[in-house]
Amino acid sequence: MIDFIQLQKVLKKHLEHDRLIRTIEASGPTLEAAVNEAAALLDTSIRHLEYEIIERGSSGFLGAGKKDWVIRAYQHEQIKKTEEGEELLTDEEEEEVEVIVDKDGDAYVQYWQDGGVYLKVTAPVNNGRKVYLASAIQVLNDRNVSDFDEKLVERIVDKADGVYVKVAEFSLNRMNNSMASVEVDDAEMNVSVMVFPPGEGGADLVYDDYISLLKQNRVYYGVKEEYLAHFADRPAYREKVYVAEGTRPVNGKDAYIQYNFEIDQSKISLKEGANGKINFKELNIINNVVQNQPVAKKIPAGEGVDGKAVTGKILPARNGNDIPMPLGSNVHVGEDGETIFADINGQVLLIGDKINVEPVFTVEGDVNLKTGNIIFLGTVIITGNIEDGFTVKAAGNIEVRGTVSKAELDAEGNILLYQGVNGKGGGKIHAGKTIWSRFIENANVEAGSMVVVTDGIINSYVDAIKSIICMGKRANIMGGRLRAGEEISANVLGNPTSGTETICEVGFDPNNKRELERLFAEKAAAEEEFDTVKLDLQTLVNAKKQRKTLPEDKEAHLQELMERRQVLTDDLKKITESIEKIQEYMNEMQLLGKVSAAKKVYPGVKIMIRDAKEDVRTEYRATTFILENGLVRATKYEEPEDELARQGLDGYNTN
Repeated sequence: MIDFIQLQKVLKKHLEHDRLIRTIEASGPTLEAAVNEAAALLDTSIRHLEYEIIERGSSGFLGAGKKDWVIRAYQHEQIKKTEEGEELLTDEEEEEVEVIVDKDGDAYVQYWQDGGVYLKVTAPVNNGRKVYLASAIQVLNDRNVSDFDEKLVERIVDKADGVYVKVAEFSLNRMNNSMASVEVDDAEMNVSVMVFPPGEGGADLVYDDYISLLKQNRVYYGVKEEYLAHFADRPAYREKVYVAEGTRPVNGKDAYIQYNFEIDQSKISLKEGANGKINFKELNIINNVVQNQPVAKKIPAGEGVDGKAVTGKILPARNGNDIPMPLGSNVHVGEDGETIFADINGQVLLIGDKINVEPVFTVEGDVNLKTGNIIFLGTVIITGNIEDGFTVKAAGNIEVRGTVSKAELDAEGNILLYQGVNGKGGGKIHAGKTIWSRFIENANVEAGSMVVVTDGIINSYVDAIKSIICMGKRANIMGGRLRAGEEISANVLGNPTSGTETICEVGFDPNNKRELERLFAEKAAAEEEFDTVKLDLQTLVNAKKQRKTLPEDKEAHLQELMERRQVLTDDLKKITESIEKIQEYMNEMQLLGKVSAAKKVYPGVKIMIRDAKEDVRTEYRATTFILENGLVRATKYEEPEDELARQGLDGYNTN
């Protein structure tokens, strides 16, 4: 039994639920159209609707007496039971609930080619409403069927088996039969029909008629049979509806390599300690692997899935493209033919699109007469210093825990200088990627990506394709020439007491700028030689005109000069083309570049951003120089981008 208090709770719950229900009326030429309109008005999906039919629609006769379907609809909510009671389901929970849609039974009437009027009644689905005799009779009346057996109709309604049964006859006038046109698009992928209603005494088109009509138009594939069957029961006249669709081909995916190590070398963060110094020991910048460790796997190319046009024509798909295994040194392919394993312990690198496992070569102590020059196809670690005049070259990284003097360092990867470099006006440091150093003094430095320094750059030539960043308490740039594609940043630029010139150039590729300078110098030398050859040649030609002939040695020299003139002409043409090509590329580059100083910029500093130049004549504080309208302009200081300032090397670990 339910006591009074319980009854109050139940009634309160139902009242609250009823208040949340929003009821609307919707209409449409078909029941489906009315339901879709109701769903749109309630801003919900059809599966959340419950509705009742207020007025049944009718297609009328020859356009007369046509009526829309009218329904009253509201949104129902999915409920779940909990320990505390019942609550609404979330969208994710609803997806997990099997939804059984309620569907009312229906009655359909068709005039067939045999002169018979046929009635079909379908049963309701789930909690849908059944068709009653009065509704079936109304449908017959709507189609102007009067002479029918009511008892037979009653039996059809009771059975509701969805089968057409003849209930009356009519006088067939084939000239007034319903007609349909079929349209197949140019790609033979979509088929639409437009149906015209029958006239007086005309028969309806039945499902088999539509199938036959499609076949007459060479439509054999992709017919939406279930939709077409419903459409045949209650067609929408003079509306284009799509009844068949081809299957488009799906090309197979290309093969690709799935790497088990980081190939993007800009994702490792660089941490600055409380003292403003970089602790290189915590960089983890090498991808270490052990013998027989899988380092990559090839995902095979996928097979294409052929499509098919509505005419049955096969639309071939392309299989994915295969790729070769990217095998470098010290790796092999496993038995499955797809997995790549390391042969040795070491560092896995992607060099020239090939996977290599390179060992690490360690020099215990200094590079000097005892070791000689170091050339190694891997990573080199030097625990001591590099003395004057020695060379260290590595296909991987170079790590020096001592100082570098007037030496030559060349690495395809990164260079780490724990103490720094004092090149004494000579030597050269070149890295294919990034150079990290405590200080750079009187040195020549080039980096394929960035140069990052903690204690400053003094009287040095430094080039970086991307950025030159001085980050630290004493990160100043004093003297020298620095060139970077995107950014130069430090605490202080220039020196208030020294007359040494500090030049900062950004907004271009330093390699191209260097090559352009070389080409201009080469062109100048060639032009100078060309002028000399031309003058000497003219002298001999004039002498030959006067004397009619030249001594044998002079004649030979004349021929040499003519050949040399042609060589120089060809060389100048090639040099000019190369210069124009580089200049065109540099003009197309989107890098504008900026030069920043967190504290001060002293007079005497020269700023060049692309082709614009600015000689600093007054002291600036916390300033960033940018290019605006073709001029160098001083703006508020902008810190280096976090990604540039803190990114580290690619998983390196000296342990």
